[in-house]
Amino acid sequence: MEFTDTGKMESREVVKGVHGKFVHSPHMTMAWWVIEQGAALPEHSHEHEQVVNVVEGTLEVTAEGKKWTLGPGSVLVIPSGVPHLARGLTECRVIDAFWPARDDYK
Repeated sequence: MEFTDTGKMESREVVKGVHGKFVHSPHMTMAWWVIEQGAALPEHSHEHEQVVNVVEGTLEVTAEGKKWTLGPGSVLVIPSGVPHLARGLTECRVIDAFWPARDDYK
């Protein structure tokens, strides 16, 4: 087993206004995000299945011609390979789970 205290980790800005902390297992990556109000993740896709969990604030996610407004307690599953984009409508805190593990966040 491995223990990590995310409160002691340095965050990394992956896109302007999108700050993440990442923990990896052999098969998954967990990401703790702070997304500034108005910050946008441009449309992208990846091989990873992604489970988006909003903890605080409001996040807008668009995929497959649909738009979701996610708030605390909202969960959205994005299948592998589906193009999607996101925008912080307010400052928000989001926890994402990715499978398989994301080498680009190591």
